[in-house]
Amino acid sequence: MKFKIFLLAIALTALTACMQSQDCFSEEVFCAALVTDTRGINDHGMNQETWDGLEESKAGGLADQVEYIESVDARDYEKNIAYFAERGFDVIFTTGPGMDDETLRGADLYPDSVFVGISQPQAEVRPNLTSVTFAEDQMGFLAGVMAARLSEMRVVGAACETSEIDSMWRYCEGFRAGVLSVDENIKVMVTYRENASRESLFIDDDWGYETGLALIRQGADVIFAAGGVTGEGALRAALDEQVEAIGAERDQGAAGYGVVSSVYGRASFEVQNMIRLLRGGNVWEQANGQFGYVPFNQKFPESLARELDSVILGLLNGEIKTNVSPQKP
Repeated sequence: MKFKIFLLAIALTALTACMQSQDCFSEEVFCAALVTDTRGINDHGMNQETWDGLEESKAGGLADQVEYIESVDARDYEKNIAYFAERGFDVIFTTGPGMDDETLRGADLYPDSVFVGISQPQAEVRPNLTSVTFAEDQMGFLAGVMAARLSEMRVVGAACETSEIDSMWRYCEGFRAGVLSVDENIKVMVTYRENASRESLFIDDDWGYETGLALIRQGADVIFAAGGVTGEGALRAALDEQVEAIGAERDQGAAGYGVVSSVYGRASFEVQNMIRLLRGGNVWEQANGQFGYVPFNQKFPESLARELDSVILGLLNGEIKTNVSPQKP
């Protein structure tokens, strides 16, 4: 069944968008859009990966028209979603847990469009809403194995967004489990940003930086960071202090941080697969995405790459268990 809605389009200003001209209300035209979070389309992460998937979908004939809007401020999310929904787009992708509420509201307000939240776990179910998530505990576990192999002082640290967000808790407890799977005697320090306002979620660079410095002063010679800009503050501290670091959620080396590697989900394949399913009339409640790592510098020997490839295979086929529960106890 074709998902369409006929509403008057509202005029939006100050939007950075990739706009085209086909009629998305037409039954013969399949339109897909992306509303980015505030990192924009060139974030070296989920926004860029999702847009790559949309462009590849168009090139491969899965979509007739693809567009995006870059959100300048979190307050733009709802109106940016409305922009595409009120123009008859079949599917609207949003990125990151910071947009979960707006995506859910969009699904409620515009039942004739399908919404897909990338890296966006949803507690509630809607018939026109799909959540594509990546196994944060497994990605964290992989980073933990990497940190254990890189550490010379046998002390490692992690700076993480609040543990009240289950995905963050899984990421960083997975990291802890990965380190200890290599050597139970390694000291693992995991610090969460607790008791802070929702308004500063994922954007508290100062907290991340100070936490990174604190972990380094306590002896950590490898830092793992997760939680958007909050985590990147810790990567910045590691760069300033010339301490090895492992990034998450996007290609942090390409983003300018001197990391050894980054571990993150690959959204482009999932986007194409999701469009293929939608065009076949299927809407899945949830999908689990692929993930991998990007090595950067000379600290990343071939032997470590082989070990990490083996760990990924073991995690995917169930031979390796993280023993991290889906939710914080």
